[in-house]
Amino acid sequence: MTVNKDILFLPGDGIGPEVCEEAKKVLLSVNELFGLDLKVSEELVGGDAFEKTGNPLPNQTLEAAKSADAILLGAVGGPVWDDLDYELRPERALLGLRSELDLFANLRPAILSKHLSDSSSLKSEKVQDLDLLIVRELTGGIYFGQPRGKNDSGLSAFNTMIYSKEEIERIGRVAFEAARKRGKSLCSVDKANVLEVSVLWREIMSGLASEYPDVKLSHMLVDNAAMQLVREPKQFDVIVTGNLFGDILSDIAAMLTGSIGMLPSASLNSKNKGMYEPVHGSAPDISGKQLANPLAAILSIAMMLKYSFGLDEASLSIENAIEEVLSEGYRTNDLEGVEENILSTSEMGNKIVEHLK
Repeated sequence: MTVNKDILFLPGDGIGPEVCEEAKKVLLSVNELFGLDLKVSEELVGGDAFEKTGNPLPNQTLEAAKSADAILLGAVGGPVWDDLDYELRPERALLGLRSELDLFANLRPAILSKHLSDSSSLKSEKVQDLDLLIVRELTGGIYFGQPRGKNDSGLSAFNTMIYSKEEIERIGRVAFEAARKRGKSLCSVDKANVLEVSVLWREIMSGLASEYPDVKLSHMLVDNAAMQLVREPKQFDVIVTGNLFGDILSDIAAMLTGSIGMLPSASLNSKNKGMYEPVHGSAPDISGKQLANPLAAILSIAMMLKYSFGLDEASLSIENAIEEVLSEGYRTNDLEGVEENILSTSEMGNKIVEHLK
């Protein structure tokens, strides 16, 4: 089975290079096992790119991202760059990639392995068999809305939350299609009681529902959704929401699975070209110490194989290898486990590769 695809790695900052290295190990192993003819390259991004080029998203990186078939991003940012001008901060690279590649649909699954129910912050009966998907609109809303900025006195600042009908419809269709393939239940989250943009959001989502009669649509205010995620998370199947609310809710959902180090994500455009990344940040406090959990980055590779390339068997082989390693009691430092079974970042990557073979 030869697919002949080009994959760009953007390791970035903090623990990004460490987890990307393990994801690359796994990808190359799958490449060999399935004869996929995948080609891997690497470029600078984020704070690392700024230090070496003066730009968090160099033109060379952006052009490589545009020509690649899929991208794996490690992490960007850290306190060392917090005092930079807004346009030079590492996070601008992330927003720039999303905007330039039109990666409008962010898929964030929150799936709890049956072997990690004791690692969740909730009681095991609340999270056992948890499997939900958050679909977040990624290129609109308050993070991209204009106008934005500070006034001349520096005593006030402003951002604009704006969504068009087209933006809401296209993320809505992604969410309805995802729900159709899962449990046929979709919850649209907004703040329609106080925000006009959310009133429009709710109207358009309700209008789309007639095209998907097999999917049950419900609506929930974002503050209630946050509460319900930690009260009864298994009531949700697919959640669809805007950029700001999705950013917050997906991090809440991440902790239900025991560690944010377990959560992958996919950011897709209309042609399923994607940038894949672990949900966790750069974690500079543990950078270089081999304490990072690489499983979110490795699971992001599994999502890449599935969503961008349609390689379901190869994707499943990675997921199965991870489940086997966890079933044997192996953990990284962020997961609850027996001390002698705690593995370093690279040791966990090696274990996954062993089980693949």
